[in-house]
Amino acid sequence: MNKVALITGASRGIGKHIALQLAVDGFHVLINYRSDDESAQQVLDEITSKNGKGELLKFDVSDAQSTSEALDNWKENNSEKKIEVIVNNAGIRADNLFVWTESNHWNDVINTNLNSFYNVTHHLIEDLILNKWGRIINIVSLSGIKGMAGQVNYSAAKAGLIGATKALAQEVGRKKITVNAIAPGFIKTDMVKDLDEKSLKKMVPLNRFGLPEEVAHLVSFLVSDNAAYITGETISINGGLYT
Repeated sequence: MNKVALITGASRGIGKHIALQLAVDGFHVLINYRSDDESAQQVLDEITSKNGKGELLKFDVSDAQSTSEALDNWKENNSEKKIEVIVNNAGIRADNLFVWTESNHWNDVINTNLNSFYNVTHHLIEDLILNKWGRIINIVSLSGIKGMAGQVNYSAAKAGLIGATKALAQEVGRKKITVNAIAPGFIKTDMVKDLDEKSLKKMVPLNRFGLPEEVAHLVSFLVSDNAAYITGETISINGGLYT
């Protein structure tokens, strides 16, 4: 049986590096993305150039119907494979003070960062339960732990995902399924390219932004058998930035 890992939002940033790392770990990687065909193909090309295995799986995680159709179609055409690892990484920001946050910016952020967890995981959870093994990793944020001014929508979505992580871990633990969250701080990706790194890194005890590869290594550990007794946790990777 070929072990399969689905990574949402895997065409760039943290998701890209998680896909690359899990391919190195021997997983057949499903590279989910919404629209950037070129970047997604580059990730797949990099995986195959290193003798890894993977494929592209294009759908919008915030759209329940699109998600279910894509996953059903994949399962129908891959009866010999099982998705055993789910990394809910897809996310967007639409920062603004709450008083000026439009309803579409609220809904888009909630749908992409939180409702996508339901759309993807709910559609696959029965397979993991029947298989009696699985790993679910939710990429959250420091914002979901402490809250960030200008990110009420993003903080709400990530905090909700942390709560879902803790609750689901209790429901499926007996089936040898672990559910954990990873909360990055400032990581050098496109999502933070508009931030003032020079001044912000002064807030970080390690005096730098993190690398997406470092997050990917943490995911690699949590999906391994070495992490079989860790579940329901939110693990921060933020260089010591807590205040």
